[in-house]
Amino acid sequence: MTPSEPSGNRWSDLDRPPLNATALRRGLLRPGGLWTSLDVVPRTGSTNSDLVAAGGAEGAVLVAEEQSAGRGRLDRTWSAPPRSGLFFSVRLVPGPGVPAERWGWLPLLAGVATATALSRAAGVDTALKWPNDLLVTVDGVERKAGGILAERSGDSVVVGIGINVSLRADELPVPTAGSLALAGAKAVDRDPLLRAVLRSLEEWYEQWRRAGGDPARCGLQETYAAGCATLGRTVRAELPGGGELVGEAVAVDGDGRLVLATAAGVQEPVGAGDIVHLRPAQSQE
Repeated sequence: MTPSEPSGNRWSDLDRPPLNATALRRGLLRPGGLWTSLDVVPRTGSTNSDLVAAGGAEGAVLVAEEQSAGRGRLDRTWSAPPRSGLFFSVRLVPGPGVPAERWGWLPLLAGVATATALSRAAGVDTALKWPNDLLVTVDGVERKAGGILAERSGDSVVVGIGINVSLRADELPVPTAGSLALAGAKAVDRDPLLRAVLRSLEEWYEQWRRAGGDPARCGLQETYAAGCATLGRTVRAELPGGGELVGEAVAVDGDGRLVLATAAGVQEPVGAGDIVHLRPAQSQE
């Protein structure tokens, strides 16, 4: 064991084998493709922080078997047992063909790509909570099983994705968390799950980039809305600075903002904030 490896042997939990970096590279790195490098490290503080610090070309993928200082939105921490999930970051360079004001769609794009990939590869119905949480249903209750964090780094955006794959009930960090395994996933082998997510992300990203970042023209806006569990619900938006706004989530606009219809009869777009679902969507009642 090297000093950088997690405590215990790399095969200490036989239900959680390590990722096969060689096979992942063979399956994902190809001439002309988006992904240009893929590294798997046994442990790091944050894959996002590492990629931001490293700089480099588009298409770099960094995966950690364990993160000690994983970050979510609003500087929340993200932790899980070694090899119990997928914790990775990618570097994207939209280029001059995509206006910078449309780069804000990248975390939503990553959410769509991840949710659709997991639905196919794991057989788990995965929904999106605006703007970037991945939800699964465990015992009839929606639980957060993943999240996405995008950070601007010069002319690139580093997108980090964390997914709870095999976490057991006694390992959940908070009662509202979930995992693919607890949601009844047909497969929890992380290698094919990671390949599926990265291939889906490449497909959606290239569509979006070919459309000049236009979320309507590439189908991203419509697909996001179709999979968004927040729409149709009464929600409370806890806004930066301490304010809040309550209303029915009625749309995601062209800028990726959540539009709330308030009791005052006006529609208010929310571009940033923490969203609390107060009531199930009409279609689920």
